[in-house]
Amino acid sequence: MKQAAHLLLASVLAAMAFAGAAPAQTYPTKPIKVIVGFAPGGPADVMARLVATKMPAILGQSFIVENRPGAGGTIGAKAAADADPDGYTLLLGNTSTLVISPVVYQNIGYDPVKAFAPVAELGVTANLLAVNTSLPAKSVPELIALAKASPGKLNYASPGAGTPPHLIGELFKQRTGINIVHVPYKGGGLAIQAVMAGEVQMTFENTAVSLPLVQAGKLRGLAFTSEKRNSRAPDIPTMIESGVPGFVTASFTGIVAPAGTPAGIVSRLNVAINECLKSPDVQATLTKLSVEPHIGSPDEFAAFLARERGTWVPLVKAANVKAE
Repeated sequence: MKQAAHLLLASVLAAMAFAGAAPAQTYPTKPIKVIVGFAPGGPADVMARLVATKMPAILGQSFIVENRPGAGGTIGAKAAADADPDGYTLLLGNTSTLVISPVVYQNIGYDPVKAFAPVAELGVTANLLAVNTSLPAKSVPELIALAKASPGKLNYASPGAGTPPHLIGELFKQRTGINIVHVPYKGGGLAIQAVMAGEVQMTFENTAVSLPLVQAGKLRGLAFTSEKRNSRAPDIPTMIESGVPGFVTASFTGIVAPAGTPAGIVSRLNVAINECLKSPDVQATLTKLSVEPHIGSPDEFAAFLARERGTWVPLVKAANVKAE
């Protein structure tokens, strides 16, 4: 009897394993949608479209980028979390949607740990403190002095409440004792445009977006939030070099799938994305975007996410950042 029971259990487990592997053997058979919780033109959108242009040659199906901006990226993330776990709807997750926004926003409708299966990290990039070219300050010390001379008169833009540029601005205020006002926009592209237009004076936006504009003379770069200077802009110092000790932050992007997506499909996507990241032309593009690619397994990405939450969540709570 026991032997029969063991055989039955073995048969059931084998059937389950086959059922889980079967979708991956034929996947994908139709276009794959990648949801981005931010407006076109921002760093998350740029990364999503880079992957989307390369993946069809690897997997044989189109990758369609769908922008669903709002609420610190949580609107798009919620849509991805609610999608069928079949591998045909993915989320371009980042520091906001997978770490910060779930702490900042109330009742967003998803738990980033339980709602998603990590697929692959794409890379990390530092942020850049950039100001409108008409602002008198030409260095971080000059900016601090200007802000202290006129408390509450200078503004900084972000892609929305609780996004990394917002929190980096809050950290900057804490570390320097200045009073600058946060102005949220619906996406990194809009925030950058506002700084260039002079609606606000500065931003702490992702380097991938802001550095090309600095190099084009449309913004003035004051300092990177990285440990070392950026090789593409060696004349711009770091925040540490500019007199703000220990000021180092970075943002990440990665692909996640709805929880329950078959492990075989997750693995297939991970292999394909890693192949994409290893491509020489993608590597060249990432260098231009000041993104450091991270190639690894889904488990390694999950461990990375856990570390990021350990870094950012205490900062969110310390700054008492809340959004409706």
